[in-house]
Amino acid sequence: MGYEAWILLTGSLVGISCGMIGCYLIVRRMVMLADAISHSVLLGIVLAFLVSQSLNSIYMLIGAAVIGLATTIFIQWLYASGVPEDASIGIVFTTLFAIGVILISLFAKDVHLDVNHALMGEIAFVPWNTIVIFGAEIPKATATLLGITVVTLLFIIGLYKELKITSFDAALALTIGLPVTFIHYLLMTMVSLTAVGSFDAVGAILVVAMFVVPGSCAYLLTDRLDAMLAISALVGVLSAVSGYYAALWWDVSISGSMAMMGGVIFLLTWIFSPRYGLISKWKKSSTPLKEQEG
Repeated sequence: MGYEAWILLTGSLVGISCGMIGCYLIVRRMVMLADAISHSVLLGIVLAFLVSQSLNSIYMLIGAAVIGLATTIFIQWLYASGVPEDASIGIVFTTLFAIGVILISLFAKDVHLDVNHALMGEIAFVPWNTIVIFGAEIPKATATLLGITVVTLLFIIGLYKELKITSFDAALALTIGLPVTFIHYLLMTMVSLTAVGSFDAVGAILVVAMFVVPGSCAYLLTDRLDAMLAISALVGVLSAVSGYYAALWWDVSISGSMAMMGGVIFLLTWIFSPRYGLISKWKKSSTPLKEQEG
């Protein structure tokens, strides 16, 4: 595969994994938690480096998963103590992210953990950092994201019914004996792993965009969860591919362009969605009530 193909594949894997996990955040009304985790995992990455003195992806994933889960727990504690949910999210993620930035400034000045890279990423450099797997040389970030995407698919397929019930009706899930709290934190762990797997390659901005935009587009296009998952993966890939070529055309940041094209796709979906789009709602509002009933 060529340089361009590796970038497109890497961006598409981010779109698929983040997009599908993001669907559950949307139906659970927890979208901003993705933003919180995507930023707070920086602290986990820094702590993993300080403890291991290595930039190995395994240590980074473990550190990010721990801090991502801790972020969820801290937010839940504050919310349970009476702090509004949005305020809880803002307090926890800004505090943890700030601690990560300070630790980078103090202990990792000469290491490739700068804040600008963490926010924007640099997917253009992905094809140059390679590893050999089964005799084939592939980009390290792409291999990591491929593994995370496979794990994400297995997670969704294996716990599809449990995730569906706990997402749409937690009370029913408790009634039939499902471990709602455990499934919730398991999902948050997957959010953390997916976020950090994408973090180094594409940065926090695109990670948040891919968690939110593909699922939001799918939410406007279907009422079925299985179709929503498939559509979100497709929108994630389309955002990555169109964003890459837009970046080439304008000579701008690839990650930023991918996030922007995701916004463009959402805008089009919001306008032209057959059932929930602006045009559809305008037609319904302008149609006489008798015709709608007929």
